[in-house]
Amino acid sequence: MKNKIIAVINQKGGVGKTTTVLNLAASLSIMGLKTLVIDLDPQGNATTGLGKSNTNEEDNIYNLLIGNIDLDQAIKNTNIKNLDLISSTVNLSGLEVETASNADRAFTLKKIFDESKSNILNNYDYIFIDCPPSLSLLTVIALVGSDELVVPLQTEFFALEGITQLIKTIDRIKESLNPQLSVRGILLTMFDKRNKLSGEVDNEARNHFKSKVYNTVIPRNVRLSEAPSHGLPCVIYDRACVGSKAYFDLANEFISSTKGASAA
Repeated sequence: MKNKIIAVINQKGGVGKTTTVLNLAASLSIMGLKTLVIDLDPQGNATTGLGKSNTNEEDNIYNLLIGNIDLDQAIKNTNIKNLDLISSTVNLSGLEVETASNADRAFTLKKIFDESKSNILNNYDYIFIDCPPSLSLLTVIALVGSDELVVPLQTEFFALEGITQLIKTIDRIKESLNPQLSVRGILLTMFDKRNKLSGEVDNEARNHFKSKVYNTVIPRNVRLSEAPSHGLPCVIYDRACVGSKAYFDLANEFISSTKGASAA
């Protein structure tokens, strides 16, 4: 399947990026699709949100990127059927300095994928990369290694200003490093129907980005915030809450857009 490596990206923190990676991947897994989450954020929130330790010194994304381990060693099962993980570690934060002399460092992850695509990655229907909340080397590595992007956009003031900077960065990466990269969709998060501003940002985003904006909107929901402290995606922690229902809706929309793309 083409276009199955998807980076979830926004240079701003606290927009629901990791929440989206965890719950979209878990929703697809529950639907029977094999998914892999790659935690490329030194904070390791996607790792702990799947009940795993982000202090594992050996089998993690950092050691994979510096060549100490192979891809098959880095991939670990989670407690969720059909959902695997490459965990993060705080050591990732030093990668930029450590690789300063490597002219090809932006292609590190892409090379690993290309060398492995004939075997282990074919086991997965979707591979999600959780990016750090910055436009750093790690984010560039993710953009170069991905086929598509999902951009969570919080329905708050200044949200659209931040995304224009991100789109410029994506365009630069497309020009020089990854011509095939495309924005798969923009996901509106933290929507509060009682707040007039949420509705205004929703309208503005749809006017600006048209059909790129998913129909599904992720609401503000306490259960979405609680779930990571239990080491579970919300769609497993409380399947019936409004946040979980929204992510299941997104997963269905996500699958539909894949079918549409493959038919085109």
